[in-house]
Amino acid sequence: MKIKDGFMLQSVAGADIVVPVGEKSISFRGMLTLNEVGSFVFKALLEETTPENIAASITEEYRVDYETALADVNTFIEKLREKDLIDE
Repeated sequence: MKIKDGFMLQSVAGADIVVPVGEKSISFRGMLTLNEVGSFVFKALLEETTPENIAASITEEYRVDYETALADVNTFIEKLREKDLIDE
């Protein structure tokens, strides 16, 4: 799975924001503001990967156990799915 084409992460006034580009700017309404870990996950999803791989990377970068990281990654991915940002 990965982020669909047409979305990018921009830093605006110190905040990381997902913005639609190209044709996606017509069909996608709004923007998503991400925290540090959300940005980490979004960046990981720019390439084909799995929730398990992302959770493992999070445990290396942050002080969190694998099970918590995986649960949080799955919750975040579900929110991205609801916004139609994930390519399965």
